[in-house]
Amino acid sequence: NRVWDHRAQRVALARFGWKANQPDIAHQTAAAFSSEIGMSSSLRPGQNCTDAQSQCRSAPSGGEPEISDEMFEHIVRYQRMLGVPARRNLESSQVRTGAKMFMDAGCTACHRSTFVTGEVPGEPALSRQTIHPFTDMLLHDMGAALADNRVDFEAAPNEWRTSPLWGLGLQQAVNGHTRLLHDGRARDINEAILWHGGEAERAQQAYLSMTKEQRAALLAFLNSL
Repeated sequence: NRVWDHRAQRVALARFGWKANQPDIAHQTAAAFSSEIGMSSSLRPGQNCTDAQSQCRSAPSGGEPEISDEMFEHIVRYQRMLGVPARRNLESSQVRTGAKMFMDAGCTACHRSTFVTGEVPGEPALSRQTIHPFTDMLLHDMGAALADNRVDFEAAPNEWRTSPLWGLGLQQAVNGHTRLLHDGRARDINEAILWHGGEAERAQQAYLSMTKEQRAALLAFLNSL
């Protein structure tokens, strides 16, 4: 996706959000403050109210911006520096089998395992690091069943950014649930795979053709991430 970068005042390649509609963590954070809890920032000034929402527009203001630039930058930096959870059960034969099934099904066409980060000025901890996010950070046609009937910059209704899979197996421990996809319709990893369509339908069909033991191995692999 290509979106408007408010800081640089130019069109930029986007990598964050369900539709890859944010160019960086700062924009993603400002959008969350604005849309989720109604707090303005220098990057997202004003209130996120439509003309029809009179109570929203007349609500008391906490100032402009409601979150200071200093606090905002602390929060962005905290998120940028968060570590990735360590993988688990790497020596399990079932997990190793599942990794092979993941590749054989074609899942790695979009859920790419490995990247090397670029040079981040002043941030050696983030520079030239080999990472394993299991995403290509690109938009893909996921089929009509997952379409949300809206265009987001250059993202079509049926297009979604490949969700990173690192940390997937800890979702229950961290979030207290295992629901997945943009609207939480999938109750677990198995259902999320079954909702795959469009460009991912071939991989979904490969999953369906697996034996019960093979599917269990693939799920064990995903839960090890």
